[in-house]
Order: sequence, then C-alpha cells, then structure tokens
Amino acid sequence: MRFIPVPTSPLYRWIAFNFVGVMGFLVQMSTLFLLVHMAGVHYLPATALAVETALLHNFFWHEKWTWADRASASRKGWFRRLVYFHLANGLVSIVGNVLLMRFFVGTLEMHYLPANMIAIAMCAVLNFLAGDRLVFRRIEESS
Repeated sequence: MRFIPVPTSPLYRWIAFNFVGVMGFLVQMSTLFLLVHMAGVHYLPATALAVETALLHNFFWHEKWTWADRASASRKGWFRRLVYFHLANGLVSIVGNVLLMRFFVGTLEMHYLPANMIAIAMCAVLNFLAGDRLVFRRIEESS
C-alpha cells in the first residue's frame, strides 16, 4: 500500500527529488555538525562522511518514491542502481562538496555550515540529471 503517490511527470519528479533532497540536507547537516562539534573530526573528512550518510538516505527515498515507477524487483537491479547512484550522485556530491568546502571554508574563511548549504545547492541540478538519466533510467532503457 502506498501513502505517497509516485511521481511520473518531470515537474512532479523534480519536486519529489527536492523534497528528498531537503530531508537529505537535514541528515547531512546534522551528521556534519555532530562529527565536527561532538566528535572533533576535521571538517573535510566530516564533510565526506556526512555526504555519504545523506547519499544512502537519498538513495533509499529515490528508490522507493522519486523513481519508484522505474524500479525493478530484482536484487541485482537494486544493487546496480546503488552502485550507479554512488558513482554518479556520489561522485558529484562528495567531490563537489569537498572541493567547494575547501574553497569556501579554507580560502574564503566562511563558517562550515553555510558553506555546506551553498555546496549542496550547487550540486543539486547535476545530481537530478544523473539520477534521472543514468541511475534510475526506465527499465526498458537499462536492459
């Protein structure tokens, strides 16, 4: 039984993607804050770990909601999408966020939390396109 309708139009899918992104943003920012302030981890490795946590969170919701109409029932298909998600969205998010954080915090001397907000926003469009065109392609396209 579904409580949330599955997005199928590009606009509705973009809205769903961004809703999941906002939840992932909260996961990432909370993880980053906890790692830096509570665990004393340097902001760069903490950024990478926070992004990975958000990636796993977002993959789950994109699989179950944003692109649920394109999912296959096979475990192999799920694992393939998880790997592709990490290669596409993970590469954009981790490399993009770490490089942008290095620039914003290390060079511009911004506080790490607003710097991370800007970095996330800058990576969002590329992540949507990677998810829609590469990771969660229509099943008949990925065969």
